[in-house]
This record gives sequence, structure tokens and C-alpha cells, in this order.
Amino acid sequence: MNHPLCGLAANAALPAELLDRLIAVADADVAADLARRPDLSRAQAVALATRGAECAVPLAYQGRLTAADIDPATQPQAALALLDEAVGSPDWTRLFAVDPVVEHREKLASCPGLPSDVVETLAADPDLRVVVELALWTTPEVAAGLAGHPHSEVRRAVAVNEATPPAVLAALLTGEGLPPAERCLVCDREETPFVHDPQCPRLDCDLRPGASCDGSHESTTHDIWQAALGNPATPTEAVVGFADHPSALLRSALAARPGLPPQVCRRLAVDPAPVVRADLAGNPAIDEALIRVLAGDGGDDVRRGLAHNPRVPLDVLTGLAGTGKIGAALPPRIAAASPAEVEALAQSPNPAARMLVARRRDLPAGVRDALATDPDAKVVKSVAAHPGLSDTQLRAMVRRHGDQVVAEIAANPVATPELLEDLVRREPPVRKVFREVARHRRASAAALIGGLADERARPVAAGHPALPPRVVVELLTDADPQVVEAAAANPALPLAVMSDLVP
Repeated sequence: MNHPLCGLAANAALPAELLDRLIAVADADVAADLARRPDLSRAQAVALATRGAECAVPLAYQGRLTAADIDPATQPQAALALLDEAVGSPDWTRLFAVDPVVEHREKLASCPGLPSDVVETLAADPDLRVVVELALWTTPEVAAGLAGHPHSEVRRAVAVNEATPPAVLAALLTGEGLPPAERCLVCDREETPFVHDPQCPRLDCDLRPGASCDGSHESTTHDIWQAALGNPATPTEAVVGFADHPSALLRSALAARPGLPPQVCRRLAVDPAPVVRADLAGNPAIDEALIRVLAGDGGDDVRRGLAHNPRVPLDVLTGLAGTGKIGAALPPRIAAASPAEVEALAQSPNPAARMLVARRRDLPAGVRDALATDPDAKVVKSVAAHPGLSDTQLRAMVRRHGDQVVAEIAANPVATPELLEDLVRREPPVRKVFREVARHRRASAAALIGGLADERARPVAAGHPALPPRVVVELLTDADPQVVEAAAANPALPLAVMSDLVP
């Protein structure tokens, strides 16, 4: 890979004449980067499309190419991308439906709006992969017909397809009204009974770990049930019986479904598998009584799921935040808190409650300022990136809590260049500060240069437009290819150097 040219291909300051020169010499990697440029002219996009599928396909998906620009015989992937966007020539569908390249027929099968005769051809394709792909994406009517396909892998794809009619999804769970499946991937390849070793040493084997068949295609049947349980179009009455199924994977898929009856939720709340209880904990279908029961669960995943349930009561949520790790994301219940609830949380004697509300970035000024002076470092850490804080407030937070909050302050979008410079110069250094400064839009040259010593910040800082041109040029010879590519993509790179880089 030519890292300088790949970086240059993404450089927003690259002039049109150099862009034309780069297109003319681009290899696959450079062409792929060029295809992501928003400033390509139509002529440049058409010229770039001839460099290979790596760039023609994304250009087609971006709407930069039309059917008139593409020859399906020489650029089949780009033609299929246009068909996938429903802007390709209808004549191409019949061409690809009988294409000797299986991957082309498989891609066609996922495209929308196919003519009925093409769909019929694909549904009868001799290669199972094509029929499976059709089943995943096709219309309700075609999916209903494929639900009775002799191969269970096609039925599994039908169970995944959210366009499949609810009655058909229910039938896939019960088997009622469908002929028994005749084959699966296991008995296609092995003598039954057979159980695939999860640690299979065969390099050419692509059976799923644990796949098995004793003549009843049991592992694929399990996969069909799991897919149908995860499909929101499957009727609730068809899934509730799985609450007592021996498979924890199936009970877990059930537990995550919206609209479960209360009695099913209560059954799943005492499931012996933590993964089932964790999926249930995040389900908005559970009521307050069950939420409070699950709050006493010792599983970290259960408590984390519960903390991000939009229906969790605030007192339960603050209790969870005070006793376990619930993640850094703003919980939905905190995001939806009313002004009165925000005020109450900010004044709570419980630091966990104050910490949670401090994560909001739309706090009233008075609440925000009070949290910025909170005696608890975790609360201050949560509010530190609030864009309404002043330089004076941010510096006061640094003085009070030091290294506990400096990384979050460096991430504040309105932190001044002078403050960022001071944070970079702290001794001993806080490495995360360098990484935050490297991506900060207000970082000065001095702050960026100070952070170049950090190996994780260096590739980011190398692309920052505030970096002095002489430093950017020096970084083109760096030992780290990521740094070189970032420097070549830096709009501060002198024009003469850009020109020298292009062959």
C-alpha cells in the first residue's frame, strides 16, 4: 500500500489538477480512497470508475454513476450496485440471472424490484446460496412460497426476512402447514448422524460450530426458530411457548422481544441463564415491579441492561449507578427526565444521581454550574465536557480534581487553545489528554506538537490542520504508516509537496 498517496487521495486541499493526475495513476487502494471524496466532478467519477470495482461500487452507491456510465460485462459489481439502488437497467437483471458467476447471481438476488420472471429464475437457481439470498430480501409473496422449500437453510433465511407474512413465520415455528424439510447443510456434506466439532481442524470446512443433523436437521431447525423469535413480524402468540425451551439462545431471543405478556416476563426473570435475564432487563415490555426484582440481580449484564431500559424508575437507576458499571452512555431515562426531575437529581445527596444527570448536555445553566463545583470528582468528570462551561470554570475543575478530570476537560468542545496547551504540559502527563487534544478542533500548534510523543495520539495529530506545515512534511517520513497517511491527508501540507508526491 502506498500510504502517502492514500493520504493524499483524502486530502481536502488537493487541487483539481492534482486530483486528475492521481486518478490516472491510482491503484486499488488509492482509488478506493479517492471514491470517498465529496468534491469529485462527474467526469472524475466516471474516470475513476474504470480503475476497478473497489471504487466503482462505492461511486455507484453514492449516486455518482448512472446506467449510461457502466458496462455490465466489464464492470459487473458496479452494475449490480446500481441495481441494488434500483437505478440500473432492467435488462441487466435478466443478464445477471443466468450469469455463470455465482456471486453475481447471489448479489442480484438481494436487489429490490426484480421482474417476476427473474425472481422465478433465481428461486430455482441450482446454487443454494442464490436461493438463500433471495429468501432473505424478497417480497412477502415470494417469501411465503420459499417457506416450504426442501432445504432448511432457505427456510432459515425466510425466518430472518422481516417482510415474511406473520402467519408464515408462525408456521416456521410450529411446522404446521409446511412439508418437512428434506435437507440441511450438514446432511448435504456428511453422513448422519453427525455433529460438527466446534474446533474443526479442516481448513476448507465452513459448517457452523456445533452444527448437527441426525436426519431431522436439528441444528438448522434451531436456527430457524431463533431467527423467527428475533423477527419483529412474528406474532407474539406464536413465540410465548419458548419461555420454557431448553435452549438458552432461544429463551434469550424471546426475552428481547417487545410486547411480551407479563406472565412470560415473570417466567424469564427467574431464568437460570444470565444472558436471558440481561436481555429481558433491557426490554421496555417489563413493568416496574419486575424492574425492581431484577435490580437485585447480581449479574453485571442484567444490571447494565436494566440501567438502559427507558422505563426504569429513577431511584432504581441511581441505585444501579452507585453499585455497578452501567457504561458511559447517557441512559434513556435520564435523557427523558423532566425539568423537575433534573433539578431533583442534581440536588440529590446521592453522588450517583448527580453523576448521571451531569451527563446531559442540555442542562440549565444553574444546574450545570452547580455540578461543575460538585465535591465529588466523578460528578465533575461527567459534566466536564458540557459545552456551556467557561474557561474559568474548567480551570477551577482542574485545580480541584486534577488528573481525575483533565481528559474529560480536554474533550470539552469549547476548551480554549491555551487551556489545551496547559493540559498537554502537565507533569506527569496524562496520555488520554494527548488523544483528546489531537482530535480537538480548537487545538493549537503548540498543543498538537506536545502530544506527538504519544503513539496513539500521533496518527490523529498528524492530520490536524493546525499543525505547522514543516511538521506535517517531517511526518511524511515517520516510521508509522498511519502517521504518514494522516500527514499526507493534512490540508496544511504545502502544495509543492503534494505535487511531488504524485507520480
